[in-house]
Amino acid sequence: MSRKWFGTDGVRGRVGDSVIHPEWVLKLGWAAGHVLTAGATERPRVVIGKDTRLSGYLLESALESGLASAGVDVLLVGPLPTPAIAYLTRTLRADAGIVISASHNPYQDNGIKFFSGDGYKLPDAQEEAIEAWMDRPMLVCDSEQLGKARRVEDAAGRYVEFCKTTFPANLDLRGLHLVVDCAHGANYKVGPMVFRELGAQLTLLGVEPNGININAGVGSTCPESLQEQVRSTQADLGIAFDGDGDRLILVDGQGALLDGDELIWLLARDMQQQGILSGVVGTVMSNLALEQGLADLGVPFVRSAVGDRYVLEAMQQHAFPLGGESSGHIITPANTTGDAILAALRVLAIMRKSGKSLKALREGYQPYPQVLIGVRLADARHFLDHPAAQERVAAAEQELADKGRLLVRPSGTEPLLRVMVEAVSADLAARVAEKLAKELSDLASG
Repeated sequence: MSRKWFGTDGVRGRVGDSVIHPEWVLKLGWAAGHVLTAGATERPRVVIGKDTRLSGYLLESALESGLASAGVDVLLVGPLPTPAIAYLTRTLRADAGIVISASHNPYQDNGIKFFSGDGYKLPDAQEEAIEAWMDRPMLVCDSEQLGKARRVEDAAGRYVEFCKTTFPANLDLRGLHLVVDCAHGANYKVGPMVFRELGAQLTLLGVEPNGININAGVGSTCPESLQEQVRSTQADLGIAFDGDGDRLILVDGQGALLDGDELIWLLARDMQQQGILSGVVGTVMSNLALEQGLADLGVPFVRSAVGDRYVLEAMQQHAFPLGGESSGHIITPANTTGDAILAALRVLAIMRKSGKSLKALREGYQPYPQVLIGVRLADARHFLDHPAAQERVAAAEQELADKGRLLVRPSGTEPLLRVMVEAVSADLAARVAEKLAKELSDLASG
């Protein structure tokens, strides 16, 4: 069944347009209340968290009203990273969790994503069931059955303490100078708390959210300020989160970037040395260097569709304890979704155990040049069904031949067609990607 509204990470769009509108979100809360709590023997409870976008207040109230109208109690936790909502949903024994966030998108966008009671992203079947309920007339339950809402005052502290328990008890971060960029997003409070309480000296970026500056020139998608700050302060490394705190990018002491693929390689090597790694899951976007690096270590590797929910499904299918995406979503045994703080702590633990700098640890990994271009289209999901588009993609693949690989796919979160080219040289990758992106753009506009 084709889903109408849900993408790879919930529902997302421009606030006030289409679905991200208070009237539509109100009904979404009502529909989700019926689906997510079906069969509950006690009054259902749903956790709602959000990032720092100004529109979060508007959408939070709409969701709360919709859930209450379906007889669901609501637990409000305020601005917290997406993985914290997954964790709190599980530990508070709630029936479901909802995150109001558009992740790395600009502040004008927002979105809604769901977790089941065990802290995992909803399977496609449940999202389809919610969409089916959206087509029904909205009927409010009897007054005595309406839901209530309360705020969980210690939610941030609960998550901070959980994060710290994942760091080895015999280690600390004393003597390390970290530059931490929170993207003016959901990690602006808990991120610094975790690293500071473990003993690190911090220089902070992106920790002054005002509702409209989330991801604006900071965070994992704009790491230039972080790189400069690491170099100018001679810090040991830099840590960058995205707006909702599930993506991680690191910068070594020389200011060089490490993306999700390289971080997965570092974690995999350490886990293999401990004898606790059966295999790794990446995605169709993962750099070929990761696959080859894992092969050199004798570690099995499989690729999933893009989206940490699909990475997790493949991890469960193959019983692999580690997986992630180039963008910085990294899933470890301690979490049920991408968690940037936990992933950073794992890398820091490797540094402390080995006594090596991040620059020294990354030696031996050489990514293939990769170019990613977004082509904005109104109907990106179906554009590749057109024969003319398929012909241009085939011609680009022929130009690459055995010197690289090409992937063209619709974004699951934005109206974009993503063109990814990986090649033996940066010039070849850029030439093929730019040419194909222009051809597809011209085809769409013509």
